[in-house]
Amino acid sequence: MSEVEEFTKVFYNPYFTAKDQEKLNRWIDPAVERFKQLPKEKGENLAANANQEDFKHTLQVFSRTYSFLTQIVNYNDIELEMLYTYCKFLVRKLPKAHISEGFHLNDEVALQYYRLQKVGERSIELEKSGVQELEPLTGAGVRTGQDEKAPLSEIISTINKRFATDFTDADRLLIEQIVEDCAADSKLADQAKSNTIDNFKFGFDDVYMQKWIDRMDQNQELFLKVMENADFSGLMRNVIMKEVYRRLNI
Repeated sequence: MSEVEEFTKVFYNPYFTAKDQEKLNRWIDPAVERFKQLPKEKGENLAANANQEDFKHTLQVFSRTYSFLTQIVNYNDIELEMLYTYCKFLVRKLPKAHISEGFHLNDEVALQYYRLQKVGERSIELEKSGVQELEPLTGAGVRTGQDEKAPLSEIISTINKRFATDFTDADRLLIEQIVEDCAADSKLADQAKSNTIDNFKFGFDDVYMQKWIDRMDQNQELFLKVMENADFSGLMRNVIMKEVYRRLNI
């Protein structure tokens, strides 16, 4: 817990800069080294969770569950919030056993994500009718700037109304970059095309937070607000997720 406390002192420092990233690693790396000493898989004589696989799974379950519940319940537990923040960074530094580990589903959950079901069989025939004229394309099928700006304006408007915020140009740019980063992620693209938005959100969370972390030095004030204010963060995440899902299904 001492490492958690020292980590959060650096992370929540209002004067945090990109140079302090090294200090964060200093308090995460000891746990990573202890993790490496654990057996990779459970053995016959090992106690429960005394291996890398179970530890990482427990860490991910805690992080995702806590992130979801804080959108509903205000725990007012400082130590729990500190532990959550620490775990979110720790799980990303743990060595990956497989390349595909970035998005792993057990059999029980996987059944909710992927479903192929034959619901019927019929023939499709073209109806005979008179000559039908086609409307010519405009813009060669390329989305115009106005189409791209509208969803971002809606995101800004939604958050402004809820929290009475007044985003700067730098805030708007970072939000758009987060949307673009998520929409450019190949894993999210595959998930969006094969899942409903209710299922898409489960795979979206980790990628979404990583995009914020990757760009945290560009706008630290907005980044800290996303990390510290659960209500603000929850609304931001939901509206961005809907926009990403919309873009990936155009």
